[in-house]
Amino acid sequence: MRWFGTAAVALAAMGWGTWSLFLRGSGLTPAWQSILILCVIATIGAAPALAGAGRPHSRPRPPRLWLLIAALGFFDAGGYLLFFGAVDRGPISVAVLTHYLAPVVVAGCAPAFLREPLGPRTLPALAASLVGLGLLLGSGGATGFGAVWPTAALGAASALFYGGATLVGKKALRDFSNQEALAWHCAVSALLLLPLAGAPPPLAAFLGRPLAGAALLGAGGGWLFYFGLARVPAQRAAVLTYLEPLVASVVGALAFGERHSAAGLLGAALILGAGAAVALQADPQR
Repeated sequence: MRWFGTAAVALAAMGWGTWSLFLRGSGLTPAWQSILILCVIATIGAAPALAGAGRPHSRPRPPRLWLLIAALGFFDAGGYLLFFGAVDRGPISVAVLTHYLAPVVVAGCAPAFLREPLGPRTLPALAASLVGLGLLLGSGGATGFGAVWPTAALGAASALFYGGATLVGKKALRDFSNQEALAWHCAVSALLLLPLAGAPPPLAAFLGRPLAGAALLGAGGGWLFYFGLARVPAQRAAVLTYLEPLVASVVGALAFGERHSAAGLLGAALILGAGAAVALQADPQR
């Protein structure tokens, strides 16, 4: 089951690296992009969540546990809004790579918050990943970091929210099924974002690529991620999600003309190697 969890997180992360193909040029603002995705996830997951499919236990859940779902909704609302704001500004590599400060937050906080001991390869892998991210960031096809600082700032801010969502989500999955955690927290996130979204765009703007991305990467990717997160330590999931910026960099190069130097390619290799090292290590004792 450990390998199923590892594969699920990796597949979700790789899919998320293609968000720009579905959302760029859609005419939707980052807030409405986020609301569409969150509503699709909540709608698809509502029926199995109400049926109690996959619940980890049948014990009554006190109100304090539902506060975890509310907290997860808050963190994901902030993460979605800031991340898609960064992707909308571009370049994609800067947006996604700065967002991936989040695994550092997760790996650093998991021992205290989730009582997961550090695996022997986790810290070296995180260090290698950060070096790789730095190389990729420095080699992006932008005109310099100063020219894209708003993108980098939005991406880094989204990392804090994403890290919080991963930690809270891991804790919530002790008492909620994957579908419950997804459906209920996404509904909370969408409600939190509505007051910030402004007037809705025409219905046609939601259809086609944005709706397909919401279903495939939002609902499908979210289910895969939570399926995997329930079966692997949060530190492993955090490092495996570094596959997202790797895929995003490839998409940026092939679809949008963003280029990387030899140093950028070395950075990509470091990211892949770090993820593989953590995925292959033995699970730390819980």
